[in-house]
Amino acid sequence: MQKPCRVRLEWPGKAPPERPAPGRLHKTAEGDRRFVVVKGDNAVALGSLLASGAPPVALVYMDPPFLTGRQHLRVLRGRNASGQIVREREPAFDDRWSSLSDYLQALRIRLSTARDLLCPHGSLVLHVDPKTSHYAKVLLDEIFGPDCFASEVVWRYRRWPAKTPNFQKVHDVLLRYVRDANVKPRFTQLYEPLAPSTLATWGTKKQRALYDTTGRRRCSSSTADASPGVPLGDVWDIGIVAPVARERTGYPTQKPEALLSRLVESLTLPGDWVLDPYAGSGTTLAVCARLGRSAIGIDDNPAAIEMTCQRLAALGIVVQKNSVVSGPALHRTERAARVTTTHRVA
Repeated sequence: MQKPCRVRLEWPGKAPPERPAPGRLHKTAEGDRRFVVVKGDNAVALGSLLASGAPPVALVYMDPPFLTGRQHLRVLRGRNASGQIVREREPAFDDRWSSLSDYLQALRIRLSTARDLLCPHGSLVLHVDPKTSHYAKVLLDEIFGPDCFASEVVWRYRRWPAKTPNFQKVHDVLLRYVRDANVKPRFTQLYEPLAPSTLATWGTKKQRALYDTTGRRRCSSSTADASPGVPLGDVWDIGIVAPVARERTGYPTQKPEALLSRLVESLTLPGDWVLDPYAGSGTTLAVCARLGRSAIGIDDNPAAIEMTCQRLAALGIVVQKNSVVSGPALHRTERAARVTTTHRVA
């Protein structure tokens, strides 16, 4: 029998996965218990949810900072007295780190706690970019185990070209890991439209493979049943949120609802719980509301919490609000980073 392989990611100054002591969850406003927002540091809030016996979640979607080394601003649009559109900017989240080591240490703490909140059949999806995806994958192998790796989804999008002596960056990486490799994970097959060549040859009917007596495949035939399409692959071509899109909130790095819809529909069922520790403008919670899922969002930015509540209110949902009172301070390396990591936008 092959022994399980253990993988470790090492970096200078790597500390034990010390979690901050769970804080105390304090309810600040009543609302629909299926939709909860928590204001506070997500490392503390995740531990608090675990300690308080929060419902196990079928999906954790984590969209942390991308190690860009800069502060990101939210754009506020309005009109002046003459009716002209004016734009103001305010801080949204700080993505400046003292080192890659501090970034990885902070990520490790949150990933390990989020894992413990998953159902046995649940999945965690970490959304990163090519700058850190290779580190993140090995880190996830260490936390979950290599056998729990399920898929790597490449999200391809179009954007304004940048002046760079390199290939244009037009994709992010979504790493999916399951909670328990020995448990059948929650998964619903989604489909893409049939290719024009397939439609021209077979139309919209299902194909049926035919084999001869030797087991060799021969020409296929079609059935009377309609084809659902092509099983969804691991390269997703989805546009970013356009500047004039109705769903645009002005928050930086806002992700399109179409992207989150694919994740929620494929990895959860109606009634399941979804957790977003970097809630931002509330895209994950808004998608869950439309698809009949329950959701918990965490963010340390009051403006992000308010925007999330407004998006849910537009769907007829009053969100239950909570805040978390922090326990002892985080590990010294994270304090040294001087950065709020819970302001990332979904």
